[in-house]
Amino acid sequence: MADKKLKPREQAFIIIFEKSFNPELTVEEIVSNASECESVSLSSKAANMAKGVDSNIEAIDKLIEDNLRGWSKARISKVALAVLRLGVYELKIAEKPAPVGVVISEAVNICKDYGSEEDKSFVNGVLGSVSRS
Repeated sequence: MADKKLKPREQAFIIIFEKSFNPELTVEEIVSNASECESVSLSSKAANMAKGVDSNIEAIDKLIEDNLRGWSKARISKVALAVLRLGVYELKIAEKPAPVGVVISEAVNICKDYGSEEDKSFVNGVLGSVSRS
């Protein structure tokens, strides 16, 4: 996060992604650890989004699983899963849902920066399906 100023959505993705490698840590601990680093600037919006994902993870994962076609959650890359969790949270769980086009576009952009070519189209398709459900 030190090289450029990241948008809150991208910061939240990084926290959620980090959590997938450290399930024993709470989101609050990950946020606290990040804030101890002088070169990391973490917005409260990003922290709140990540906490929202974490506190609703079961409902979010159910929505993801319900919209997978020929896939299981276990086959999804950690990048794509973190992006999907954030996108589903923003579309279906957040107190004030974000516009569908913005969520999907930003999710695809995050996949461009952190994931693979397959992640981009996969995330686009799943979030499109979730938005219509």
